[in-house]
Parts: sequence; C-alpha cells; structure tokens
Amino acid sequence: MWFSGSTSGEPQAAPQQTETTGDVTLAELTESTTHEKFDAAPRDSAPQEVTDGTVVHPQQMTKVYDAPDGTPFAKIGPKQLGDTWLPVVATQDGWSQVLLPSKPNGATGWISDDAVLRDSTPYLIRVHLDSRTIELRKDGQQLGSWPIGIGKKDTPTPTGRTFLLGSFVDPNQDFSPVILPLGSHSETLDTFGGGPGTVAIHTWPTSSVFGTRSSHGCIQVPEDALNRLTEVPLGTLVLVDQH
Repeated sequence: MWFSGSTSGEPQAAPQQTETTGDVTLAELTESTTHEKFDAAPRDSAPQEVTDGTVVHPQQMTKVYDAPDGTPFAKIGPKQLGDTWLPVVATQDGWSQVLLPSKPNGATGWISDDAVLRDSTPYLIRVHLDSRTIELRKDGQQLGSWPIGIGKKDTPTPTGRTFLLGSFVDPNQDFSPVILPLGSHSETLDTFGGGPGTVAIHTWPTSSVFGTRSSHGCIQVPEDALNRLTEVPLGTLVLVDQH
C-alpha cells in the first residue's frame, strides 16, 4: 500500500479557473484526486475490457460530468502525481468517458473533448492475481512477465480496470526506488500510513514475497520489472484480473 508523508507524494495544485457552466462553478466542485470519493461518479461498466489505448490530458481545471451534457459532480486538473493522463473507456458526440483517480474503484466521469488533449499509448499492463504475475504488453505483444506479491486475504488487491496515475520518489521509505501509484484503492482499508489507501506498484527488499499474498493491497514487483514499468507513459491501462 502506498503511503507518504512527503510533499513529493502529494497531488500538485493545478491553476484555479473561474469558469461558469450552468448553475455550478468550478469553485463549487471538489477536485478528483486519489484522496477523494465521489458517490455520484458513474461506475465502469466493463471492468475487464481492454481499451484502444486512447488517453486524454486536461489542459486546465475542467468539469467532470455524470453523462454527456449532464450534471457536473467533480473537477480535474492537468496535474496529479505528475501530468494527468486518463484512459478513455467510451466516447459519445464530443465527450470522453474516463477512469478517475478517486474512490470508489471503477469511478468514471465524462469530460468535454474541447477541454483535453488526446493521445494514445501502445502499452498495457496486466496483473494476474491467481498466478501472481504481472505482464507488460506493447501493441499486443508481450515485452515481459514477472512474479509478484499481491494483497493478503484481508487486504486484497482490487480487480478491474485502473491506470498508471503517477511516478515519484518517496524519501520517507527505502523499500522501492520509485513508486507507481495507480488509480485504484484498497477495498478494506480507508487509510494506510496516513494516506488514502492508494494501490501502487513498487519493489520490495526481499524476493521471498514474489508469488505470495504479502502486501496490504499493493503490487510488489522485482526491480527489473519496475525498471521496465517506469518507462511506460502515465495513463496506461492496468487490468487486474483473477487469472
């Protein structure tokens, strides 16, 4: 489980806008970050489906809606734990439905295409809990597969679609040179170590954890796997299944 008391792990403040759309201003909306929960967020309707790799980047603080031309329930900015890149799971008439970094797991929202930059990532990260493996794929071809440590039975690693939210160095810990937080959270821990229970990919000092249930929900990987994963662009889809 990722936790950090350092400023390097805190979401970076995005510039505030004064835009007004309808009756709700940006100032009235809560920013979607790993620390927040939005019960009004539509849930991911296809949590095991691979996307086409499209990702979007908010160019400024922008509203997140419950449907195209619907009701705004949150806002999201260009910075999270690095630049904000969100995987697109559906499109409709100038709108993109994206995975959000907030609780509950599988939270999505609709963003106007006018508010974002579009790009595409050829990468896909697959996490298989039963076989305790992680694989990195590019353009459908496997680049590597490694054994992993996953969440214990009482703190399981959540399944479904999520994404690489950020990449940072946390000077308050020595178990991993780089931490890769995901857009998902523990289903059993509301907080952990002062943080919001964000699931992350990271290394571990002892190799005995690989192939076992050993974590509080995070995905523990060998160092060579982490080295490859740190080269993957933010926003890349991470698909966690029970295989």
